[in-house]
Amino acid sequence: MSVPARILAGVLAGVPARVPARARALPPWFLLAAGVLAGGLLGGGYGLLTPPAYTATSYVVAVPTGKSDPPTALGFAQAYGRVATQLAVLGDAQVWAGVPVRTLRDSVRTSTSPDAPMVAVTATHSRPDIAADMANAVSRALTRHAVYAPDSGVVLRQFARAIAPVEPSSASAGVTGLVGASAGGLLGALALLVRPRRTASEAGRYEAGRSAPVPGPAGAADVHGQL
Repeated sequence: MSVPARILAGVLAGVPARVPARARALPPWFLLAAGVLAGGLLGGGYGLLTPPAYTATSYVVAVPTGKSDPPTALGFAQAYGRVATQLAVLGDAQVWAGVPVRTLRDSVRTSTSPDAPMVAVTATHSRPDIAADMANAVSRALTRHAVYAPDSGVVLRQFARAIAPVEPSSASAGVTGLVGASAGGLLGALALLVRPRRTASEAGRYEAGRSAPVPGPAGAADVHGQL
């Protein structure tokens, strides 16, 4: 039995006597249906109440000069990708982005490629225009800081500016509803595994209530006696 099932079994172990007989007599599919319905409603409600998030990405590229070669530029691109989210860069970027440094630190991420000397600066915000402004501001601040290292033999230039996205990058209410329904169905299945079983007497009464006795046809001798 898995860990969630054992936890749920421990919770339910002390309350089987308090569970009404009618609840224990529910059909097995009831727990699954209830879990799917509750999870779908909770997931869909979360998707509706959570504001959408928009993501914009700008790119800067490390270009080797006459004093270096492409492998050197690739190494510097990896280094610039690590320092792009440091306070020295974000402190300059907040002037152009118009948001506090804390917002930039929480919303901006960078990534580099092992094959190309390029740094991707990605920003996420509830407004698409601010997301694009943050990505472009960090890229601009990063290229300005690269100017202070002229002996590196690498020049950092902006390769592509970020534009305001037209569609949110966050999951829609339909997707969150499906995820919630799947999670609710899983919990319903776990509850089904540890649900209290009906006793023999309860099962007998349940079957007796379902199948009432039907009187059989009268015999020929009884009909003849009545005539």
